[in-house]
Amino acid sequence: MKLWPLVPAVALCATAVQAEDLQLTPSVDARLRYENVEQDGLPGDADALTLRARPGLTAKSGEWSALVEAEATVALSTGYNDGLNGKTQFPLVADPSNLEINRAQIRYSSLSGMTATAGRQRIELADQRFVGPAAFRQNEQTFDALRVQWTRGRLSADLTYAGSVRTVNGSRGAGARPSAIDGDNIFALLGYRSDIGTLAGFAYLVDQDDVAVQGFRLSSQTYGVRLNGSLDIAAGAKLGYTASWARQSDYHRNPNDYSAEYWLGEATLNYSGFNASLGYEVLGADDGTPLTSVQTPLASFFRWNGWAGKFSTIPPDGLHDLYATVGHTLKKVGPLQAINLAATWHRFDSDRLDRRYGHELDLVLSARHGPFGASLRYAGYRADTLATDTDKLWLTLEWAV
Repeated sequence: MKLWPLVPAVALCATAVQAEDLQLTPSVDARLRYENVEQDGLPGDADALTLRARPGLTAKSGEWSALVEAEATVALSTGYNDGLNGKTQFPLVADPSNLEINRAQIRYSSLSGMTATAGRQRIELADQRFVGPAAFRQNEQTFDALRVQWTRGRLSADLTYAGSVRTVNGSRGAGARPSAIDGDNIFALLGYRSDIGTLAGFAYLVDQDDVAVQGFRLSSQTYGVRLNGSLDIAAGAKLGYTASWARQSDYHRNPNDYSAEYWLGEATLNYSGFNASLGYEVLGADDGTPLTSVQTPLASFFRWNGWAGKFSTIPPDGLHDLYATVGHTLKKVGPLQAINLAATWHRFDSDRLDRRYGHELDLVLSARHGPFGASLRYAGYRADTLATDTDKLWLTLEWAV
């Protein structure tokens, strides 16, 4: 594991107390979650009750700041497969017990629009399709990295070198589910903000330099463009739109020789608390060999291709995801600041050979009051030619200050 990015953060925390204008800000982020999974083909249902807490401390002095944050996850029930405990009679709920340093970073932010962050950090790039923190899982995905961001007028640039990825498997990870994956990862985005939206070119060079993780076959280079924008179409009504294209191929030690295309088109309409969206995503395939379709191993998976989690690894024949969402937000309901309701439907098909994989319905009801949040979610996947019927239910309570 490459620990060099942690050195500056630790050094600053040790010396910053000497600064006369030092500001110290504590933080706590806690989440209690119950997850139930019924999956055809397995003898038992998963019942996972887990508690996660992230206490942290930020020290700030002028343009410099440092953050240290721990992460502890406790399994309050044991009737599930956490990916490490060998309980394969149950469905997977990838929230193993964990105790580790989640973030330890130093940051410099100048008034000229340049920010540099070094150390173990959270990284969210664009829509998190290719790089994100996987925040839905109890153990967050973070990066030992050096990141530089720059904005000047309509132009922006974002460049990251990450020497290690801390996975959602936590400190107990091993084998094909390691706690960290080293590699020379490079993420770069260059954007221009116009009247119709932000146009960005991006490059994601993912180096999964661990033979136990799919034999290096998740290492890839992806180059593409993305347009994201919105416009007011009537009083109180806003239309949002996103379009993206990329080409992915093998990289570094990947023994596969492949090339595949990625496409995304999405439109969203918001009006008076109601929202609706329609999207179509294509993760293309090459010749049908495993792991020669578009793969995104560093993505925030829960945001994509259904909450049932059937497509964290894209099938050899690729994936087409047609999806639609309708929702409504109620504000100031009694003591609650907001109540959100939403339903999303997915139809999944292959990119080659014209196969119907299945379909999925996702439902959510959430509410917030001050620092407290609660949500009830359901995902129902119905298989056609891929995987098996699966039902998932989540009840989550959160508190953050």
